[in-house]
Amino acid sequence: MLTILGFAMIATFLVLIMMKKMSPIAALVLIPALFCVAVGKGAKLGDYVIEGVGNLAPTAAMLMFAIVYFGVMIDVGLFDPIVRGILRFCKADPMRIVVGTAVLAAIVSLDGDGSTTFMITVSAMYPLYKRLKMSLVVMTGVAATANGVMNTLPWGGPTARAATALKLDAGDIFVPMIPALGVGLAAVLLLAVVLGRRERKRLGTLTLDEALATETVTESETVLVGTGGGSDRTRKSFGGSGSGSGTGADGDEAADAEAHADEGFKGLDPGRATLRPKLYWFNAGLTVALLTAMIMELMPIPVLFLLGAALALTVNFPHMPDQRARIAAHADNVLNVSGMVFAAAVFTGVLSGTGMVDHMADWLVGAIPDGMGPHMAIVTGILSIPLTYFMSNDGFYFGVVPVLAEAGAAHGVSPLEIARASLVGQPLHMSSPLVPAVYVLVGMAKVEFGDHTRFTVKWAALTSLVVLGAGLLFGII
Repeated sequence: MLTILGFAMIATFLVLIMMKKMSPIAALVLIPALFCVAVGKGAKLGDYVIEGVGNLAPTAAMLMFAIVYFGVMIDVGLFDPIVRGILRFCKADPMRIVVGTAVLAAIVSLDGDGSTTFMITVSAMYPLYKRLKMSLVVMTGVAATANGVMNTLPWGGPTARAATALKLDAGDIFVPMIPALGVGLAAVLLLAVVLGRRERKRLGTLTLDEALATETVTESETVLVGTGGGSDRTRKSFGGSGSGSGTGADGDEAADAEAHADEGFKGLDPGRATLRPKLYWFNAGLTVALLTAMIMELMPIPVLFLLGAALALTVNFPHMPDQRARIAAHADNVLNVSGMVFAAAVFTGVLSGTGMVDHMADWLVGAIPDGMGPHMAIVTGILSIPLTYFMSNDGFYFGVVPVLAEAGAAHGVSPLEIARASLVGQPLHMSSPLVPAVYVLVGMAKVEFGDHTRFTVKWAALTSLVVLGAGLLFGII
């Protein structure tokens, strides 16, 4: 019964948010609360929620201060050279822009933190997507999938969990997987090319000068003329039926999207008051030091970002009114993301506390036919795709993978093969509603989570299958 209710709860959540019948925060709170009562454990709902909140509180704190830190870095101009460099490379060509999104997300993912990756990627690319009226779900989908492939780095989390759960060396798991993961990253770049060509065909191609020239024109006067990928045509800027934002907004939502359309592009304004050019190298050094300390695990990540945010505010904005203004400027993102994380704590708390997640894992493992024993590595790779989407990495790697490894060992399958195969589902995992970083991505990109899910799931699952196929082809899995 708990197995059925667990799957029913997840399915109900996904259906309601994808159909936009409930907001993600409301769905994350109310649906698990109702199912908790349905399994007869409503009296313990408070305990489950408090436990879930306690487990995710460090993540929420990290996101809060990380948003403030990178928000300040954006304000003071640290990432302006990156944005301008991407603009020059992309030449306002939609295909190049999408490929640039994938490359940037993959490079920034080297720090091992999804939230950081999404904040930097969206900050750099969002203005260009909005200016050229490109689909924003293309940006979030490509960024999330690229980050998912790179999330398998030993310091990214999944590899370390697999190594801990099976008592293996993380290097022995990861290093042989590099060729397969390289193929997966190539698949993401190919996907970016395909999606970019689709956007180019839909919108046409502008020169860089044409794209930047619109910055000086008012919204009512702005005209963008496509010069490629089909017949030339004139479009109203920032609105109307041809917005192509990919968020599915209409009515009030469309008006809100229009109101924010030009907001992000101000990040390129060379005259904004928050710029601190004399402190550029200090800010760059501080950011490198922060990311280095995070990779080396010198201190817990929430503590690092708390210290970094405090130092960045103090040095760049020594006057209290300026500090308050910077905090207020990023309060909207902080509230939305941290609120989503604490709401997700209700969902994960109920899943774990009621025992639903354990019963779901046991049922799935038990459903594997005995004849599949010699092929447990393949089974693990396939199962990792849906399971890492429907449950946390902790639940999968510490609850399911050891059972799969034990079943494989009985048929001569090495635990290393099981561990490597368990990494296959990470491209899809990064778009899971249980991953706090994805709310940073969709929140900063102003994309509905349901729209992101509908668009991304199929491409991310395909990328996971490509990694699995490459692993089998190279004899890694």
